Amino acid sequence: MTERIDNLSAQQCSDLPAEDRVLEQEDIIRLGQELTPPWQLNAEEKSISHTYSFKNYYQTMAFVNVIAQIAHQQDHHPDLAVSYNRCTVTYTTHSVGGLSIKDFICAAKINLAQIL
Repeated sequence: MTERIDNLSAQQCSDLPAEDRVLEQEDIIRLGQELTPPWQLNAEEKSISHTYSFKNYYQTMAFVNVIAQIAHQQDHHPDLAVSYNRCTVTYTTHSVGGLSIKDFICAAKINLAQIL
């Protein structure tokens, strides 16, 4: 099954069917190509991640708060590793044991928020 990739950042997780499903490898690759900046695929952990860099702790924490708002709105929450001037965001869909379309929608929204 091929997932819709039209403008990932404009999609809403709440508009998706209630049941999540794990993506096929071809869908993961195709959806990953839609993310700018690109996210790293970790096939073993069945996750995607990206590290964002900032000038200082204040900017890093402001970005973390933006991520929190996106996660709340989408009801899909990432793992975060936060340090002074970096934040690594990791997505996987625990309920399906791998990557779902929700991971890529949220990643695209975070990429968009980071450049605004």
